[in-house]
Amino acid sequence: MTSLGVFVAAVEEGSFAAAARRFGLSAAMAGKHVSAIEADVNARLLQRTTRRLSLTDAGQTYYERCKRILEAFDEANREAGDSQGTARGLLRVAAPVTFGAMHLGGIVARYLEDHPQVNVEVTLGDRYVDLIEAGVDVAIRIGRLQDSGLVTRRLAPCRMVMCASPAYLERHATPHMPEDLRSAQRLAFSEAVSADDWTLLDANNHAHVVNGPCRVAANNTQMLLAAALAGAGIAYGPTFVFGEHLRRGELVALLPAYRAADLAIQAVYPSARRIPLKVRRFVDYLAVTFGDEPPWDRREGF
Repeated sequence: MTSLGVFVAAVEEGSFAAAARRFGLSAAMAGKHVSAIEADVNARLLQRTTRRLSLTDAGQTYYERCKRILEAFDEANREAGDSQGTARGLLRVAAPVTFGAMHLGGIVARYLEDHPQVNVEVTLGDRYVDLIEAGVDVAIRIGRLQDSGLVTRRLAPCRMVMCASPAYLERHATPHMPEDLRSAQRLAFSEAVSADDWTLLDANNHAHVVNGPCRVAANNTQMLLAAALAGAGIAYGPTFVFGEHLRRGELVALLPAYRAADLAIQAVYPSARRIPLKVRRFVDYLAVTFGDEPPWDRREGF
């Protein structure tokens, strides 16, 4: 394992001398570690010049695999140590407003009971937060995330549903096709990436876009939930908001022959290496509580 570490360090540092310093070796010994690997695999991995090291094609592939192996090894060591460790300190969490208000309180309470030396500071907001700049340990984000160099762990699916109250459906025709929604009183989340663009997929995976004016637009999904329950119109949003009311029959799911593309609820943190135990334990709590069939989706139908 030391030889792999020296090889990866030599690539990242650009010289045997710098790699050697990481491991308390001489530059010559570091070079011997890499030469031994090349002899074992029978391939040249690094091109050496007096000024710099560069990867060969074989070396590039080998480096990427070695880096993953070393990260997995570090992860295994941390997990073994974590089983005997104590989480402590201040845990800073960021989450979307509605999701956090509806689903994080109970988890935080249980986490604190099991980790008495941790305090939690939760910031709820629907705007993007730079974790490092804001000093956030872990954020919960929903949707398709762009590759930002952050580490993500999938916690649960985010299923979307279109629904209305029985009272609204008594006063208006029940839609059966996506086209029927264009004349409906739609209730839209204004902070969505495409606030006025609802897309449904049919059985053949063909997309049907519903656009046009909305009767109500709001930047808070709980407000749209209240409006839908009061019969103001047809809402479109995540089941973690509407699921309980669908279960109780206070809302009715519409267009069952169509579906929206599922999103994902993910935990995001700055680095895969040296993750504080308080963060690792909290993310584990989230993953166990939610899972592929989260509490708000645990029922037949809709």
